[in-house]
Amino acid sequence: MSEEIYYSIIAPIFNELENLPVLYQRICEVMDKTNENWELLLIDDGSTDGSTGIIRDLATKDEKVRPVIFARNFGHQIAVTAGLDYSRGKAVTIIDSDLQDPPEVILELIEKWKQGYEVVYAVRSEREGETWFKTFTASLFYRIIYRITDVKIPMDTGDFRLMDRKVVDVMNKMREHHRFLRGMSAWVGFKQIGVEYKRAARMAGSTKYPFKKMLKLALTAITGFSYVPLQLATYLGFISAGISIITIPIVAILRFAGSQSFFGQASTLIAVLFFGGVQLISLGILGEYIGRIYDEVKGRPLYIVSEAPSEKLN
Repeated sequence: MSEEIYYSIIAPIFNELENLPVLYQRICEVMDKTNENWELLLIDDGSTDGSTGIIRDLATKDEKVRPVIFARNFGHQIAVTAGLDYSRGKAVTIIDSDLQDPPEVILELIEKWKQGYEVVYAVRSEREGETWFKTFTASLFYRIIYRITDVKIPMDTGDFRLMDRKVVDVMNKMREHHRFLRGMSAWVGFKQIGVEYKRAARMAGSTKYPFKKMLKLALTAITGFSYVPLQLATYLGFISAGISIITIPIVAILRFAGSQSFFGQASTLIAVLFFGGVQLISLGILGEYIGRIYDEVKGRPLYIVSEAPSEKLN
C-alpha cells in the first residue's frame, strides 16, 4: 500500500440504485474536509436493481471507492462484516446507504475519536419519516435488550458508528454467523461515547428492514447476548410444577367432598393445553439456541465474494 489510509467508510448496498450517486457525492464532500486519505467500501449484498453496475462505475472513476461484490445476498450484518474485513483505515465508520444516517455527522464522530474515544456511536434523538409503530417497536426493542442482555448496549443506536482500528481488529476475530454488530462493539469494551443526531427520512426506495427482519435481528441480539430466554423456560417449568402441586390436593379434596367443579373433560383439557404450551415454548427456546450452535459448527464462511479488492487485512 503506497499511501496510508486514515479513514474507512463502510456502506452496505442492497438495491439502492437511486441513493448511490447522492451517497457517494455527500460522502466525498464530507471526507474531503478532513484533508486525510480515505476510502469508501461499497459492499454489494446481492443487488438486483442495477446497483452493482453503479458501484463498478464509481470504482472505475475514483480509486477511493473499493467495491466488494457478494456472490448472493447474505444480509446487512454480514455485508458490514465484509467491510470491516477489507477496511484499511485507522478509524472505520459504518453508515447506511439509504441516507437516513447523514454523512455530515461523520465529522462529529471523527472529532470525538480525536479526543481519545475508540468507539463513537450515533444516538438517534429524532426519527423522520417512520411510522409510530416502527418508532414504538424500535424503542421497545432497545429497552428490552438493554435490560436483559449481559452487555449494556446503548439505547436508540443503530450500526452508524466510528471505531478505532484496534476495535475493528478485535471484532474481526469474532466470526459468529448470527451477528448483532452493535452488541459486539459494546461487548469488546474500550472507551466509548455517543453523539446525538437527527435521523432523516429515507431519500428513495423502500426499507430493507421490514418487521420480519427486525424481529429476526431482535432474536439474534437476545440469543447472542443473553441467557434470559433459557432461564425463562426454567421459570415456566417451576411455575407449572408449582401449580400442579397446589391443585392436586385441592382437586382431591373437592372430589371427595362431592363437588361438581372438576368433573368432566373441560378442566382436564385446559390443564393439558397449559402444560403442553409450556413444554412447546421451552422446546422452541432450546431449539433457537441449538440451531445457532449448529450453524457455527458447520464452519461455513460468513460470505462469498465474486469481486473484491486484492488487498484484505483480515
